[in-house]
Amino acid sequence: MEVIIQTNKEAAAALVARIIAHDLRANPHLVLGLATGSTMERVYRQLVMMHKEQHLDFSLCSTFNLDEYVGLFPSDPNSYRHYMEQHLFQLVNIDPRNTHLPNGMAEDLDGECRRYEALIQRFGGIDLQLVGLGRAGHIGFNEPLSALRSRTRVKALTPTTIKQNATFFGGEEKMPRRAITMGVGTIIEARRCILLATGDSKAAVLAKAVEGPITSMVTASALQLHPRCTVVVDEEAAVQLTEKDYYRWIFANEPEWQDYR
Repeated sequence: MEVIIQTNKEAAAALVARIIAHDLRANPHLVLGLATGSTMERVYRQLVMMHKEQHLDFSLCSTFNLDEYVGLFPSDPNSYRHYMEQHLFQLVNIDPRNTHLPNGMAEDLDGECRRYEALIQRFGGIDLQLVGLGRAGHIGFNEPLSALRSRTRVKALTPTTIKQNATFFGGEEKMPRRAITMGVGTIIEARRCILLATGDSKAAVLAKAVEGPITSMVTASALQLHPRCTVVVDEEAAVQLTEKDYYRWIFANEPEWQDYR
């Protein structure tokens, strides 16, 4: 795991977008794992700008999103399908047939989870998986005590997650209580993972995920097991990390990051 500290939220998101763009240019058939949330909006704005100004080409790539709420139609303004359409898919030249999210309206939810896992495998697995960090320490909707080998499944949401996301729904009482999510095991099978976390509200849980023990209580800590995981954070999120000077040295001196500085 490498931790890269950037000065602010915009700089952190811009770096993540440059990493994605670099891998997409190197492999136009890239299979991208995508995430949602306000933190990711900055990344998608950067990618859309690159598409418009630098002709970043999405026409041959495929995408798989981490999760979707159970009980929401794709057209619902709070669905993650709607989010992706508004923030990325409709703004770049991606083939809609190659954009995939779990179906939260499926009659057989367990069957839908198996279908989604099989579809990822049919595409050869995920090349680059983007994840955010929930305040409960989760990646995707893998809430505390999710098995570190778990696969795509239906997961009950914690009160912390419901409270965090309730503002988008106009109150906790309107929030779905369940979601389909890629499992922790599904996520860490991606060939490359990037975790983006910004803001002081993520500082404590980020320190646990990156520098604490690997535990199912903080499912993001499973990324410590990944052979190629990059954690990109801003100064506010990094405030409780103990090895900040080392992380800054890596970005300033390692040849891998020369083109991104």
